[in-house]
Amino acid sequence: MARYLDPKNDLTFKRIFAEHSDLLISFLNAIMPFESGRFIEEIKYLSAEQVPDNPGKKNSIVDVKCIDNHKRQFIVEMQIFWSEAFNNRIVFNAGKAYVKQLNKNEEYNLLQPVYSLSILNDIFDKKTEQFYHHYQIVNRENTDEVITGLEFVLIELPKFHPQKLADRKMAALWLRFLNEVDENMKVLPPEMQENEAISKAAELCEQGAFTDDELYIYDDYWDAVRVERTLISGFRREGLKEGLEEGLKEGLREGEAIGIKKGIKKGEEIGIKKGEEIGIKKGEEIGEIKKTKEVVINCHKTGSSIEFIAQITNLTLEQVTKIIEDEK
Repeated sequence: MARYLDPKNDLTFKRIFAEHSDLLISFLNAIMPFESGRFIEEIKYLSAEQVPDNPGKKNSIVDVKCIDNHKRQFIVEMQIFWSEAFNNRIVFNAGKAYVKQLNKNEEYNLLQPVYSLSILNDIFDKKTEQFYHHYQIVNRENTDEVITGLEFVLIELPKFHPQKLADRKMAALWLRFLNEVDENMKVLPPEMQENEAISKAAELCEQGAFTDDELYIYDDYWDAVRVERTLISGFRREGLKEGLEEGLKEGLREGEAIGIKKGIKKGEEIGIKKGEEIGIKKGEEIGEIKKTKEVVINCHKTGSSIEFIAQITNLTLEQVTKIIEDEK
């Protein structure tokens, strides 16, 4: 009986989608919002390292990058935790890929679309139960008017339920595969076994397909994830406390000014409410910064590479290096 590894792990995700073009094609055709007749037939892998033209600019490493038979580029990433830094990073990576298509003196009409697909094992939009988010550059008054070039798809796995994709069976199977397959699964569900692409992806996740060194890297990734999860919880509480105290003071000052006109009691009520709002925001910001720095330091102490640390924290290599040097 097989023991499966979790496909959301950096090692297994890249083994499936960065080494087997047929599986990546199946995945993208199932997940992406393509117009009729524009499905992918073949792809060519591109370097996952986004190297800048100028050494002084930022560089970044993505999970999978490819170009298809329509010359569209795709950037595919698996992310365990959500942060605002990740939001900025996906825009940065897609923009860089779009710009780097042209050499000097080439015409703009040669530019082809760039699609960014981010699979998140986290929730970033708590205002809706929708798990599939498709972003384009549109006219705010007439959303049918679209500027082509960049498109972003973000999928929140924790929100996903198969019935939400009843009309897209293959998309539902792929997301079920990412959501359900892990170390606790011993037998693949029949509907996954019967699908050629999903069955092949599952075989690639079998523990026996990996060397001892690869299994060490696999476990090291989850260790780093556990460290980050613990720090997120701790620093969020600490940051929230600091932020509430600071925000309360700031809110009371604003409340006093309002209280001069509306009465001190009313001003204090408004100030406290305002302070809580400011405090929560400041607390989350403080906690996020402290958490990220602590993850970098702890991972560095355990021997993790700078590239690996940058991958799990959504920082650039330069930012990781600076945090480590500042700690010395």
